[in-house]
Amino acid sequence: MRRADHHPSRRTFLDVTGAMMAAGLTAGCTSDSARPGRHAPAAGATPMPVPATGRHQAGITLPQPAQPNLLAVVADLDPTAAPGPLLAELGQAVRALTAGTDTRLLGLPPGDLTVTVGVGPRLVRTAGASLPGAADLPRFSRERIAPHARGGDLLIQICASDALLLPVVAAALLDHAGDRVRERWRQSARRGANVSVGDGLTAPRNPLGFIDGIVGPHTAAEQERDLWLAGPPSVAGGTLAVLRRMELDLPRFAALSVAEQEAVFGRRRASGVPLSGGTAASGPALGAKTPDGRYLVPADAHVRRAHATVVGVGLMLRRSYSTDQPAPGLLFISFQNDLRTFTATLTHMETSDALLSFTTTTASATFLILPGFDRQRPLGSQLFG
Repeated sequence: MRRADHHPSRRTFLDVTGAMMAAGLTAGCTSDSARPGRHAPAAGATPMPVPATGRHQAGITLPQPAQPNLLAVVADLDPTAAPGPLLAELGQAVRALTAGTDTRLLGLPPGDLTVTVGVGPRLVRTAGASLPGAADLPRFSRERIAPHARGGDLLIQICASDALLLPVVAAALLDHAGDRVRERWRQSARRGANVSVGDGLTAPRNPLGFIDGIVGPHTAAEQERDLWLAGPPSVAGGTLAVLRRMELDLPRFAALSVAEQEAVFGRRRASGVPLSGGTAASGPALGAKTPDGRYLVPADAHVRRAHATVVGVGLMLRRSYSTDQPAPGLLFISFQNDLRTFTATLTHMETSDALLSFTTTTASATFLILPGFDRQRPLGSQLFG
């Protein structure tokens, strides 16, 4: 496989035990606000397996709550390679890895391992220029992105409760792909502990100490409306993902008083309750004012600038993970069935969002997360045949 010099695939696979020793990860792979479900393991229990096949790929809304570890790998496909056969093979490998029948797991039990695969705009355009996922992300302010960290043809998102699985599974899948792909960048990240936010929902804290991802399409009806693609048939059951890796100015944010930090977000740091009152899950009352006419949720607060109703878009399934390398920061992933949900939101935030002044984006990409698959319907077959 042709990969970036610092990630040789076969060597990584042969030396994977060394990589496992270095893997101290804890980031999640379902929605930040999750309802505890049948896949949630009790403390110390063996995680329940997550089916790899079905209408949707695993690792988006299942399992709930999310696994604690994430590794995202972004790669390019060789121009001479056909995407259809590669994706079908990757789907077979994912089934074997999650079932624990692939010897490249090195004896590790898969537990709640999920692998989610997406394709970038260049590949989508080869199947149809008007398809969802064919558009590249525009450029935004506060970006410092090297060429290799912008865009990409292939996303492999690996999630598990056992951090040792992440480099093992990545090495197996990339070795399987061989010279057909070349890695651009990868990011491991960790998810904060879940906090109850009411209505049976939980959400993790982000690296700035605030509960993150409270608002999102959590019910089946909301997910059908705002998360899953309904058509055309070649993409139905998939979704669109946006990845943004950011450096955070943690010292400057930490120097603020708690009240100033809460004004940046528009929520209480300890509980996630909006500054307008109520409960964390109930959402902010954006029109609420003090007796002297000031908004309880400041005009430049993040919850106001990013509010779906204010922007005029649907809900996005948002996840934020803490990162240590290449710098302390955050890996943001959102899933939505319309890319404008993300682009319009960030455009609205750029005009006046107090949170953005503490962030610098260093990697960015968007992908069509392929519909679910099974033995009769290989991964990617609806789109690429």
